[in-house]
Amino acid sequence: MSSRRSLSWSSAISHMRAGRVSLPAGFLGARGRVEGLVRFGKVALVKADGSFDRAGIMTAAVAAAKAHQLSYGSTWAVAMSVSLKAAWQAARRARSH
Repeated sequence: MSSRRSLSWSSAISHMRAGRVSLPAGFLGARGRVEGLVRFGKVALVKADGSFDRAGIMTAAVAAAKAHQLSYGSTWAVAMSVSLKAAWQAARRARSH
């Protein structure tokens, strides 16, 4: 007797969607703002020795959080959370290049 396995397409699709990384609202905009600040020389995310410039990361995150609050009307905690995630991601990318 052969064993049979059934496949539920709806549960398979929901498992695939659950595996995706969801970005918080405004994350891409915050990351773009942080990268813009770096590009225009307003802040540095990485020091010359390759270590992270924590003051620069915080400065960029605060600027992005203020813009996030204006755009989304979120609380300061939510805006800083999104912006700090974006700033650290940009810093890790800058250090790897």
